[in-house]
Amino acid sequence: MEIHLVGGAVRDALLGRAVGERDWVVTGATPDELLALGYKRVGKDFPVFLHPETGEEYALARTERKTAPGYHGFAIDAAPHVTLEDDLARRDLTVNAIAQAADGRLIDPFGGRRDLEARVLRHVSPAFAEDPVRILRLARFAARYAPLGFTVAPETQALMRAMVAAGEVDALQPERVWQELARALGEPVPGRFIEVLRDCGALARLLPELDRLWGVPQPPQHHPEIDTGVHVLLVLEQAVRLGADVPTRYAALLHDLGKGTTPPTEWPKHTAHEARGAALAREVSERLRAPKEFRELAVLVAELHTRAHRALELRTATLLETLERLDALRRPERFARWLLACEADARGRTGLETRPYPQAAWLAQAREAAAAVPVQPLVERGLKGPEFGEALRLARLDALRAARKRRAAAADAAGEGSAATS
Repeated sequence: MEIHLVGGAVRDALLGRAVGERDWVVTGATPDELLALGYKRVGKDFPVFLHPETGEEYALARTERKTAPGYHGFAIDAAPHVTLEDDLARRDLTVNAIAQAADGRLIDPFGGRRDLEARVLRHVSPAFAEDPVRILRLARFAARYAPLGFTVAPETQALMRAMVAAGEVDALQPERVWQELARALGEPVPGRFIEVLRDCGALARLLPELDRLWGVPQPPQHHPEIDTGVHVLLVLEQAVRLGADVPTRYAALLHDLGKGTTPPTEWPKHTAHEARGAALAREVSERLRAPKEFRELAVLVAELHTRAHRALELRTATLLETLERLDALRRPERFARWLLACEADARGRTGLETRPYPQAAWLAQAREAAAAVPVQPLVERGLKGPEFGEALRLARLDALRAARKRRAAAADAAGEGSAATS
């Protein structure tokens, strides 16, 4: 029995990156032999075991043979005769097909180290085409390593296009698409994930609502970049720059889906795209089976992002209605995410990336003012039901008006003036 370190740990060490989880491949052994040594089996479809002391994954070397469409149709051979090279040959990318022996020696039969140095993501063999998940994984790696200058090999790009044309990505389960999308959104350059999928045609199959934004124009006076698809990726880039978490990045990605359904005769205007976009964000999230917090935030950003941009001019009643629609008083964390996504939208425009966004500060102040309205005096007055609700609403409107006056006074004192209205 021989054991080698494989996959991401070897790859990242060669790139000088911090190594997270370590995976091992075992050759010349059987499941019974590993169980006798105290390993615990965890893989149902594959012979994967946990080390009795470290808890790290140890997998028997295996080969895979395609037997049916999609990514479940494989016949597995993990017999002791399967070699390390056999196991490496089934892997997706050359940079992931490097093994390291206990003495530090590298086993690299497919030139993975060379491709690391050249900053290229390249498939190991034509067997890459047998598993459509590999398209998603490659796109995610592209998002992770984009800061290092990695590109996709032309022959790999051509192979992925052929896979899409053959209908392979149509077999992907929504849960797996969501898993890879969510992980990609957490990478340094998540927009690269979208670009790779779009370049090979997979985006049109998996997220057609997003793909059709490319080629849709917007008014150049508001969007110098003009193209809506370009704008969405700029917004995602700004969300990353502003420190947004994954749910917020997801909402930023889906915020303008409604513009993809605007009739071309109405271009470059997109009247009522917010409501259409909210409906599409909900449909996409349900199809992907995204978690509830992702779905709710995406819908709210799509529906109300232009309200944020007009916050300084909103009537007080509309401002309070917006806070209520967001449930901002009871859910401040979600409100903060919504506000950050809206700011990313405002900054995700060519040449306007550093333009001030005072709306964010004002909306945060407005929320605090409304939240500070005491409820106890209304209770002591014996108000209940609709009367209580109306009295609370009126009190919050008064608090917002007072906050608006304070803001206007501060702006006047600073010589900035105020565009606020009552």
